[in-house]
Amino acid sequence: MTLTALLPSLRRSLPDPLNVNVWPELTRTTTTDVIVAGVSLVRLVEVCGTPCVHIAAGVIPGSGGRPAPDRQATAIVVTVTKVRQGAAGERELFIDACLDAVPAVWPEMRLIGRASCAHSRPVIVLADTGCATATPCSAAGSALLPDDIRAGDLLAVPCADAVALRHLRPVPHATLAPAAPVPEDGRPAWLGALE
Repeated sequence: MTLTALLPSLRRSLPDPLNVNVWPELTRTTTTDVIVAGVSLVRLVEVCGTPCVHIAAGVIPGSGGRPAPDRQATAIVVTVTKVRQGAAGERELFIDACLDAVPAVWPEMRLIGRASCAHSRPVIVLADTGCATATPCSAAGSALLPDDIRAGDLLAVPCADAVALRHLRPVPHATLAPAAPVPEDGRPAWLGALE
């Protein structure tokens, strides 16, 4: 149990500690952000939106954060879309990505973008599929997060491998437009428009 878990009001001045063995190299925290290899995850969301990923070198397990020459790790940022009480009274949190296909380290999921002084409690993390029945994002999809989590909050979670954005949000099959006919001279039509 950490000091910030016992006295959550300290989160405004002390960041929650993280397990450096599961986050990418050179990961550090502030009271409202996680910085991975010099990149602020809050700023990354401002640039890319959510869900988003940041890949860096992984660490050698048990080394206290020493970079591994042959591993990569990922920090994923998602947005909370809604929070509700489940049928059995458990708290369900819906996010804008499904993390089934990635090795997310659920106990390390954390709130970024603001400091919360609320006590933490377990939540079940679900993908917001937009339909009435939700599907869990993982068999273990449970995390310990502040009690005042609300829609619009940002959450960061590490993965022990390199994860591409397409693994979080499958791209629907696009229909391909037919190829434009080639003019007799072989030059594209747009090139003639420039002359």
